[in-house]
Amino acid sequence: MNYSDLSPPELFSICAHGGDVASWQEFVRRFNPVIARSVIRVVLRHGTADKSLIDDLMQETYLKICASQCKLLRTFVPQQADSAFGFLKVVAASVAHDFFKSRLAVKRATESTAGSIEESSFTSRFESTKNTLNATERAVLIEQIDRTLSVVVPPGELQRARTIFWLYYRSGFTASAIAALPALDLTTKGVESLLFRLTRLLREKISSAPDSRVGDKKGFHQAESF
Repeated sequence: MNYSDLSPPELFSICAHGGDVASWQEFVRRFNPVIARSVIRVVLRHGTADKSLIDDLMQETYLKICASQCKLLRTFVPQQADSAFGFLKVVAASVAHDFFKSRLAVKRATESTAGSIEESSFTSRFESTKNTLNATERAVLIEQIDRTLSVVVPPGELQRARTIFWLYYRSGFTASAIAALPALDLTTKGVESLLFRLTRLLREKISSAPDSRVGDKKGFHQAESF
């Protein structure tokens, strides 16, 4: 079969229902330019022209197209001759926008943890300290933990490590939810492994601190999530 003779909806259907290598090659040849332009447009709008980021977002677009046995292609209903191209523009732009929204959310979370820590920001993961530490002591505990992170984590890895740590322990994100953030570039197991390593390093560092702050150490070890 000569796939280049097929209409866009016909090619969508072939690829969505077990298309062979040749059909997908035609899909990429025909639609890759529109996917690339849509991604590039969004990336440039956010003030960057990072080629590796553009490539990653294009790959993410294809993953979204192929997800759930190509559900997007299977459920596509053409409205006019060029609607397939418009459809893929929307898909690619959506993937790119979602990436930047996630990155902004991560940035805000990082900025929040770097600032003063207020009583209202504590989550259930620190509830176990409530009965033994007052508000001031808990604030000191969290400040010490955040400060210690910058000691036990190399500078080049600190921003991501701090973001993941506080998304989990303060904002209540699950490991899988954190892994879903494209900006962090980790699998769920990767997030879990990093959290385990960070809490172990924090335990060791705070426990061996020469300036024995009883309240800090006691509160840290009584937090059941560590």
